Amino acid sequence: MHGRIQQLFNHRKYWAECYGTAPVLPRSRKEMDELGWDSCDVVLVTGDAYVDHPSFGMAVIGRLLEAQGFRVGIIDQPAWDSAEPFTLLGRPNLFFGIGAGNMDSMINRYTADRKRRNDDAYTPGNTGGKRPDRAVIVYSQRCREAYRDVPMVIGSIEASLRRIAHYDYWSDKIRRSILLDSRADLLVYGNAERAITEIAHRLGKGESIHKIRDLRGTAFVCKRLPEQFRIVDSSSIDPIGVVNKNPNPYVVVDESNCDEKQAQESDAPVRLLSSVADMHELTALRLPSYEAVKEDPALYAHASRVLHKETNPHNARALVQAHGDREVWLNPPPIPLETEELDAVFELPYTRLPHPDYEGEKIPAFDMIKFSVNIMRGCFGGCTFCSITEHEGRIIQNRSEESIIREIEAISDKAPGFTGVISDLGGPTANMWRLACKSKEIEASCRKLSCVFPGICKNLKTDQTPLINLYRRARDVPGVKKVLIASGLRYDLAVETPEYVKELVTHHVGGYLKIAPEHTEDGPLDHMMKPGIGSYDKFKHMFEKFSREAGKKQYLIPYFIAAHPGTSDKDMMNLALWLKSNGFRADQVQTFYPSPMATATAMYHSGRNPLRPIRRNSKEIATVKGLKQRKLHKAFLRYHDPDNWPVLRRALQKLGRSDLIGNGAQHLIPRDNRPTGRKQGQPFRTQHTGLPRVPSRPRKTRR
Repeated sequence: MHGRIQQLFNHRKYWAECYGTAPVLPRSRKEMDELGWDSCDVVLVTGDAYVDHPSFGMAVIGRLLEAQGFRVGIIDQPAWDSAEPFTLLGRPNLFFGIGAGNMDSMINRYTADRKRRNDDAYTPGNTGGKRPDRAVIVYSQRCREAYRDVPMVIGSIEASLRRIAHYDYWSDKIRRSILLDSRADLLVYGNAERAITEIAHRLGKGESIHKIRDLRGTAFVCKRLPEQFRIVDSSSIDPIGVVNKNPNPYVVVDESNCDEKQAQESDAPVRLLSSVADMHELTALRLPSYEAVKEDPALYAHASRVLHKETNPHNARALVQAHGDREVWLNPPPIPLETEELDAVFELPYTRLPHPDYEGEKIPAFDMIKFSVNIMRGCFGGCTFCSITEHEGRIIQNRSEESIIREIEAISDKAPGFTGVISDLGGPTANMWRLACKSKEIEASCRKLSCVFPGICKNLKTDQTPLINLYRRARDVPGVKKVLIASGLRYDLAVETPEYVKELVTHHVGGYLKIAPEHTEDGPLDHMMKPGIGSYDKFKHMFEKFSREAGKKQYLIPYFIAAHPGTSDKDMMNLALWLKSNGFRADQVQTFYPSPMATATAMYHSGRNPLRPIRRNSKEIATVKGLKQRKLHKAFLRYHDPDNWPVLRRALQKLGRSDLIGNGAQHLIPRDNRPTGRKQGQPFRTQHTGLPRVPSRPRKTRR
């Protein structure tokens, strides 16, 4: 049932390829008429403005399907108070593809304190309110009203992270799988190129959407489970009650014993299954039902742990979760794209511009990435608060050096307004390009959630010489004056190749380099799966040394998270002391945001740590839920703001640290709120300290 694995561009093209390539994918009937189309084969609905650029998910899916021979139209940011806007392009011949956009619609619309935002970086004019809350559900309902019999396939990060029963921060309850609320026929999760291509071709050949049940990276609802599967209760593999003698395949093993022989022998029944002939050997794990995880936080944490342990596409099993009398079935994750396939996806005929109908109106998300180049996908960091690994996977998918250089050349030659500065050469992480496990066999059997926590795995190749060579070639492209690195840098990896740090600091830092230690204390860092602050200190030493050698005055900008699960008031106090001792003053701070399906969100909801086996008597971890305590943790990060001094005084007294209150250099905050030189009502501004202020963390562009 896991389906065959076919090279992405080896399909026989659909008959409509005769229409050729559209200048832009049509978003109106007029544009369809100009192309000579009487109908669309696929209509994509998205909560983002249509930007024909490979950093925007709907553009990638649209151009990919076009390359397969299908006629693709886009309905972007439709009004959702009726079904009429969803009939704009007529009835699609094959299916609706529905997504919320590059960001989850709830995260896009609300702050970590559940306050509404007034802006939307993916909308012309940065205007908020152009997409509904829970956009995938709303759009799906309207598409069903418009054309009841047209198949519906949902995707994007919003659907991907809601594929099973999940904790919903905004309603503070467990919601069922988005498949049920949207009434979609199929859900595609992760980077969906393989699945969406196969779906389109099979529907184009007349196959029913209800028969497409064997594709990796898809989920669906069914009444009866496939007879050929052996269904195993997940709690029998990773018990949550009394521990029995059965081996636990999720146990963390000593890396010193992790060799190819062990990789071949461990968990022997689990292997990559790619053909229908293998179906009789398949095993599916039954997660606790929606009703069970809704009532029992321990079961919720257990389900989260099992799901994350079953994300390696080379050993993951299918998962099934009951919702009442129906079953939500998740096929294993998609096989990552090979370099040649990823190159082809990024070199499709994008205009790299917003649709001309926007008439030059600013779209901030596009302005941020229009002169940047994505070199890879995925992240093996496994940070528990981040959704990149859940969505893109932990196996790095690399573009070739030649493809990357061709894109830089195209920007230099054709991009309007290009001044010679490539704003970023990176991806989910700046420096994981071409890093991978030393052995395919070990990689195929591994169930670790991170290759770099609690330390760098001895099987991980960390040499960043290829990235150094890429940087040098990129700088030599005619018309390019500077190449900046703006993606998040994994500094614990960077220090493994000092020559890389030297190259980066000497040529690719525009005065400031953003990195994310996230915290200084071991407790929070362990719950985040982040390295200790010692790694930051080592990188900082290298950064300053090479900056001096280059004769440049450059600064590190560290980001930190307040109120993460596993963080105590004392931890935040110690972080504030570290910030003061290092001269950092945060303008704005990042508060932990419980996004759907993240491991840290399971910690937040359940008070248990899914990084370890869940037991009924497991020690509960500290969670910061109340608004008062969340504000306190934020206040510690902004210890220098007089508005925060009253609440910090009370907290320090409660912690028995009144010695930190005073007017000396050794004190964290003063004894009283005497005038600081600012007028009443004037926003606080930090004084110059010789080091930069820490700005707010930007929201990333993700599919």
